[in-house]
Amino acid sequence: MPTNLHIDSDLLEQAKRLGHHRTKRETVDEALREYIQYRKRVQAADAFGTIDFDPAYDYKKMRNAR
Repeated sequence: MPTNLHIDSDLLEQAKRLGHHRTKRETVDEALREYIQYRKRVQAADAFGTIDFDPAYDYKKMRNAR
């Protein structure tokens, strides 16, 4: 889907050089992938400590049940 965006040329060129990308599109695609991965890591970190674990759960027993 074609999209017109106004992107800071200096930032785009710097990212293109740092990432060794051949095109602007490759640069933007990679930047979006990294942004999504970062946000998922932040969400996972925010969830840390919010899950209750059963102290009686025996992971070794479950592993051997396979």
